[in-house]
Parts: sequence; C-alpha cells; structure tokens
Amino acid sequence: MSDVQTNPLREGLIGERVPAPCSMVIFGASGDLTKRKLMPGLYNLAVSRALPGGFAVVGVARRAKSDDDFRAEMKEGIARFSRRKPIDEAVWSDFERGVSYVSGTFEDAATYKKLAKQLEELEKERGVGKNRLFYLAVPPSEFGTITQHLKEAKLVAPSSRDAGSWTRVVFEKPFGHDLASARALNDTIAGVFDESQVFRIDHYLGKETVQNLLVFRFANSLFEPVWSREHVDHVQITVAEDIGVEGRGKFYEQTGVTRDIVENHLMQLLCLTAMEPPISLSADSVRDEKVKVLRSLRAMESSQVAESVIRGQYARGFVRGDEVPAYREEPDVDHGSRVETFVAMRVHVDNWRWGGVPFYVRAGKRLARRVTEIAVQFKKVPHGLFRAPDGGITPNVLALRIQPDEGIALRFISKEPGQHTILRDVAMDFRYGTAFGSNTPEAYERLLLDAMRGEATLFTRRDEVEEQWSFMDRVFEAWARDASTPPPLYAAGSWGPEAADDLLARDGRRWRRP
Repeated sequence: MSDVQTNPLREGLIGERVPAPCSMVIFGASGDLTKRKLMPGLYNLAVSRALPGGFAVVGVARRAKSDDDFRAEMKEGIARFSRRKPIDEAVWSDFERGVSYVSGTFEDAATYKKLAKQLEELEKERGVGKNRLFYLAVPPSEFGTITQHLKEAKLVAPSSRDAGSWTRVVFEKPFGHDLASARALNDTIAGVFDESQVFRIDHYLGKETVQNLLVFRFANSLFEPVWSREHVDHVQITVAEDIGVEGRGKFYEQTGVTRDIVENHLMQLLCLTAMEPPISLSADSVRDEKVKVLRSLRAMESSQVAESVIRGQYARGFVRGDEVPAYREEPDVDHGSRVETFVAMRVHVDNWRWGGVPFYVRAGKRLARRVTEIAVQFKKVPHGLFRAPDGGITPNVLALRIQPDEGIALRFISKEPGQHTILRDVAMDFRYGTAFGSNTPEAYERLLLDAMRGEATLFTRRDEVEEQWSFMDRVFEAWARDASTPPPLYAAGSWGPEAADDLLARDGRRWRRP
C-alpha cells in the first residue's frame, strides 16, 4: 500500500498532462511582469513537475547582463513572489540550467540573430526540438516590430501540425488602444502567424474562480435553470483595487482604468456570466459563445453614454488608515489630468436570455478594498408572506469572488431560532483555500502551461478583441466630444463618486458592498 496521500479534491488541477519539450523566449525579460509573474509561475510548474524535460527559458531585453546575472535576478524574484516558499534549491538548480539571456534592442536584426543562435544551441543541448513559445511582455507598440523580426529571422515555424514542430506567441494586454489600432495590430500579426498560433493573454481567465464559473453554471442543474431574465433582477460585476497606479503614471495617462481593466478583464467576466452553453469545451466553441454575448451588447449613443457611464478620479484620502496622494499627485501624472481611475456602467445584453436585465459593472483604483466579484441578484419573492425586521425580505444573491478570497457565497433568507418568526439574511460560503488547500495554482501557471500545450480556451480570439473595442469605442468617442469636462473626484478609500451610486439609485437599486 502506498504511503502517498492524495487529496481527491485536487483531481483535475495542473499536472495532468505535460507539454511536449519546448523552449520559451520572453521579450521584455527585465520588466516587473517577468520577475513577479512569469518566472515564479514557471518555477512553480517545475516544482509541480508539469514542465517538459529539458525545458529552456531565454530572456531578451535591452540591458546588457550575463546569464548568471539574469539567473540571480530571477531567483530573487522567485524568492519574493512565488506562492511556494522557501525556494527548493534542488528544483532551482535543475531549472536554472535551462535559463539564459540575450541582450539587444527589439528594433535591431542582430538581436534576433543572437537569439536564433542561442535557440539552436539550446535545442541541441537540451533536446527540446524546435518547439518555441514566444512571450511578448512588452508594450503593444513593440508587438509589430518583434513579430516582423521573428519572421525575417526565420524563427517562426508553419502552423501545420505536420510540420514536426510548433511556434506559438503570447501577447500581453492591452491589445491595441482602440478598434482601429487593434485591427491594424491583428492584421500585422496575421501576416506572420496563423490565428491558431496566437495567444492573447488575459490573466483573469486563468483564475480558478473564473474557470469554475462555467462548471458552476453548466454542471449544476440547481443553478442553470434560474440563470436568466425570469429569475434574475440584475447582475453586478466589480473589479476594485485599493492601490493607486503604483509608479505606472505614464502608462495610466495613456490608458485610464477603462482601457486597463474594463475593455478586457471586465468584458471577459461579463461574457462568461452571460454566455450560452457551448456545444463542447473546445476552444472555439467556448469563444464562439463569448463573441455572441459581445455582439448582443446594446450600443450606446453619445447621449446614452452620459446617462449610463460614470467616470471618476481619486483624490487624497485614507486607505487602511494611511493617507494617500491624489492621482494628480502621483509621479509622471499631469497635474491637470482628466484621466479616469474609476468607471461604472449600465450595460444591456439584448438577447432572449437576458432581455431587460441590466448588468452594472465598475472598476477603480484606490477604492475601499481590493475585491473582484460577480454578484447575481435574484428577483424578490412575489408575495410578502413573512414579516422581516426592516419591512422587506432581502433578495437572494449569488456572489462569485474572483479575488482575493476565492470562493462562492449564496445569501438566502432563514428563520431565527425561537417562538417568533424573525427572518434573517444568512450565507452559505464556499472557499477555495479551505476546500483545495492554500497552494492553488496561480493564473499565470495555468495560462503558461496551456500555451505550451496549444490549449487556447482561456485566451482571447481576434474577433473577441475587436468586438470588445467596437463596444468601448462608442464610450471613448462620447468622452472625446466632452473632453473639457473633468471626471468628478472621489476620496481615496471610498467606493467611488456619488454619481456611481446615483446610476443604480435611478433604477431603484444600489451597489452591493463586497
């Protein structure tokens, strides 16, 4: 009898299928993303024995440094940001043998010649063949340049499965600045890569709670029948952060919270909440249903944007007891900036399932707490049979917490013990950390592994990206016509401007306090 104890609740998590031997090239290897997310994610996959034998990582960036310098920097990042502490020296010793570095600018053809030579050496030494995953952890302005140089350096293999090897490329968000730029970027990429080779990453889709949303909806007969306009009053989706722009003033001055969070993360959460059951779990079947949701979004004219979309910008305030500066006082931010750090919207999905059900979405910086959740509020009971303390019965709410305390809570009405019928709002609460352990794989671990496997379900397809921008462009166009009006200020540590509360109050509703 084996001494190894297996947790049956962890069945189906990472580790089920190891990808084919491959090498991974990270452009922008000196950036925070590589140190905070990518390398810790790869290290954790190595600890889980999920990486293929001989796996190699090549970092590419402008700064000159040796392989040993790069390895030391990455080890430091892993020690700080990995979910597994302390570092397993035996695992790291084996992992670092496949880690190397190439310095050079992304515009210089010589950089790609050095990279090609390095890959050829690694492929011989480590037996990974010519399977290559390119990860572009760089600003979108670099995407086209790197893509073209990869083609010219003949580092891209055909997409055919009969080619004997594969090439895939991962693009970080934001993917474009508007619909026109996203289409132009897609056209450039399509000239080098087949769509099957392209993986546009949105790390929210790698979070366990987001993945579980489809299972929750389509594997439980208890919930799917009531997931529609007949039973749902409205849906709230919140992506709130208590931090500011964290030294990314230049980036935020170009994007704002709408391009940073709403156009991608939040729209994807809306799609998964509202989509119809796919015919299968294949990547295209799932993504087909998400595109249908995006095409069903009710377009807003300029006058409707003013009524249905609320902007805000954080002022000075207190977060967790500490005074924090206003957005306009952050480094690299214009003192008269009109960039939004908060947005709230009323969105309608005009199809048979959701007709008449409003989706209220909001995202913001420097809010009261960090939380991402999807809250489905059901309709009130049609007849007040029981008497509640406040004169009304609180509607049932199903809340799916994406972060930080991943889980699912169902709020319903129950009677207090005693002779009198006193009703109380209570909760049934499921927490991932309790059920599956605290070492649940992080989003980037799952997504990196899926990219190596060629599993695209959790990545965004070209038409998804363009449909998201098509909807959001109407909002940006309306704001551009009213560029002289600054967004209202809200105190850091609050839940946003008062106008956001008014948005729901006009409909007889109010924001849920997660």
